[in-house]
Amino acid sequence: MARRTTSPQGPAPLPTREQILAFIDESTVKVGKREIAQAFNLKGQDRVALRKMLREIEEEGAIERGRGGLSPAGRLPPVVLADIRSRDRDGEFLAFPASWEAERGKPPTIVLASPRGGRKPKRPMPGIGDRALIRVEPEPGDPTRYTGRVIKVIGKNKADVVGVFRAGAQGGRVEPVEKRAQGREILIPPGEEGEARDGDLVSVSVERETRFGPPRGRVRERLGSLGSEKAVSLIALHLHNIPHVFPADALAEADAVKPAGLKGREDWRDLPLLTIDPPDAKDHDDAVFAEPDPDPANPGGFRITVAIADVAAYVRPGSALDREALQRGNSVYFPDRVVPMLPERISNDLCSLREGEDRPALAVRIVIAADGVKRSHSVHRVMMRSRAKLAYAQAQAAIDGYPDERTGPILEGVLRPLWAAYGALKVARDKRGPLALDLPERKVLLTPQGSVDRVIVPERLDAHRLIEEFMIQANVAAAETLESARQPLVYRVHDEPALEKMRALGEVLASVGIKLPKEGALRPALFNRILGAVAETEHATFINEVVLRSQAQAVYAAENLGHFGLNLRRYAHFTSPIRRYADLIVHRALIGACRLGKDGLSADVSVAELERIGEQISGAERRAMAAERETIDRLIAHHLAAHVGASFTGQIAGVTRAGLFVKLDETGADGFVPVSTIGADYYRHEEARHALVGERSGETYRLGDRVEVKLVEAAAVAGALRFELLSEGCSGGAGGRGGKGAVRGRKQGPRGRPAGIRTGGTRHRGSRR
Repeated sequence: MARRTTSPQGPAPLPTREQILAFIDESTVKVGKREIAQAFNLKGQDRVALRKMLREIEEEGAIERGRGGLSPAGRLPPVVLADIRSRDRDGEFLAFPASWEAERGKPPTIVLASPRGGRKPKRPMPGIGDRALIRVEPEPGDPTRYTGRVIKVIGKNKADVVGVFRAGAQGGRVEPVEKRAQGREILIPPGEEGEARDGDLVSVSVERETRFGPPRGRVRERLGSLGSEKAVSLIALHLHNIPHVFPADALAEADAVKPAGLKGREDWRDLPLLTIDPPDAKDHDDAVFAEPDPDPANPGGFRITVAIADVAAYVRPGSALDREALQRGNSVYFPDRVVPMLPERISNDLCSLREGEDRPALAVRIVIAADGVKRSHSVHRVMMRSRAKLAYAQAQAAIDGYPDERTGPILEGVLRPLWAAYGALKVARDKRGPLALDLPERKVLLTPQGSVDRVIVPERLDAHRLIEEFMIQANVAAAETLESARQPLVYRVHDEPALEKMRALGEVLASVGIKLPKEGALRPALFNRILGAVAETEHATFINEVVLRSQAQAVYAAENLGHFGLNLRRYAHFTSPIRRYADLIVHRALIGACRLGKDGLSADVSVAELERIGEQISGAERRAMAAERETIDRLIAHHLAAHVGASFTGQIAGVTRAGLFVKLDETGADGFVPVSTIGADYYRHEEARHALVGERSGETYRLGDRVEVKLVEAAAVAGALRFELLSEGCSGGAGGRGGKGAVRGRKQGPRGRPAGIRTGGTRHRGSRR
């Protein structure tokens, strides 16, 4: 492959777009900006120009960025690490990439070529459950399928399947919990059940099976009982390999820690800092205070103090606690449990800013003008004592004129100055114009027995916005301090949307009559105008979700790309070191840069090392988000299983050739409507319109349409729901002849609805959030 060389006259010109694409296409190893720069001998400003070129090529859709680096758009690299999961109808093994970003859509299928003839094959013989290095070639005419040949089997039957054990007269069977594996049970022969009992969650090693027939397996581990919904989070923990048991050495370190003293700290124990959190919070890692700025040169200004638990005082680099925290990356929150990043001795005790107790903290003091613009800030290492522990609603009630015995004594001296300072910050925030998404955050509440009580949408209060804005200001101050000290750090970066996602957004908006401007620089204000235009319409929630999906995913990185959503040039997470490893790194960097102790980040830490940490904790964050989302899906499916046959209202949230995805209004649950149940017509998937259109009738179901559906199946373990439509589609004019994209619908009953479905029925009324 072409590489740039340095001539005696100096470096050659930058590589062309074609040279970069050729290098990425021909590479058999992970390719990123660093590898391209090394290959073409780029230095200094040339690397900046390279980054811009890569950005432009990515926006054109010619390349994609994933955990495996850069690759040609829509293609797998020549050699792939893949998991062999099943067989097709012809008995050929099917494999799927071991690392695949969910936002890239459905992973491609790799069909493994079987050895032919009677000779013993020279290539390794794989089996279901194996992980292997596979050389792949795309199948002509189908970008989602590849033909593969195994180069090396990494592990024989090491990949486990997590499922629910069902006991039988002879052995038993296991129902996989993953949606994509639904319907493919694993047989457990007699004697291979281990300690599993009926209904247990188990980990199964899948053994090789005959060319045809169901796979057979052996129970490797009993993971727990699924006797109640309260145990559903067990599925996510094991399915996503989330560490949830602390090793003995980490627990021993936590138990041996002694409370930090005042030495080397400023004494802020008389400052009336307070915590404002959800009522059920067990750890409190941030406290706030505000007061009018006494400086006569800053009339109407404020001094804001944000104090954050000093986790770095207890968790030292390279210790067992540090290694475990990095592996976990962050705390994971389920309705029934929290899987903390740090042991409770640290997170709920020594580092929790409890009311009336001395606690070490790292604090940022920010001076703002009357219009909310920051004038200065400083970083301090302090000993503090929280004046009060308040819940959001409790603090808001006091401001609204309903103080209680806890908020009454501090209303005038503490709470009102906080709200006054927030009012100034809000002026600056509105002028800055961050992305103003308005999406309800649903919360599942459980009964003491572990069953779903109700799904609610907690009210969004100014108390929430106040804490959020104070934390944003502290995060910005942390990033600016480290940049000015030239201290490498882990930024929280959020890139602007890719060109391909903007095209897709434009198509969706066009389907509901909204035009996306084609010119001008991308700014959050562009999206805010769209959101404002639909704020009072039936499409408001749907368009907010579509705009959210169009955004890039925020990640942790050592290179500053800014934060598009917040419309900030520099941003770093600083305010939650109890539950995020990124914040702990930033704390250590501040301690070192500001000379606040000997336990700061090492001066010789490399940008490459921080980049590696950023990639690792970004992956852990995605893992946690997927586990939390899937657990909610399973809990709601378990809850709705008692309402099969009931009808619900919702909105079409996805349109595919196979059918429609519908999001229910009251619970936010997603379910699928197979196209075969939509009526006696041929339905064509019109991708540009995001619609299914009847060939003869012209009946149309579009993305964003309001519909009524009937629940016909709830697979609780998989978190999957299946619906049938009760609503008729919109009239779209004459149909026309069946085409390549047409899909046959099912036979209709009276009034154009699927046979066997009544137009009335029981309408389920869930509790409002």
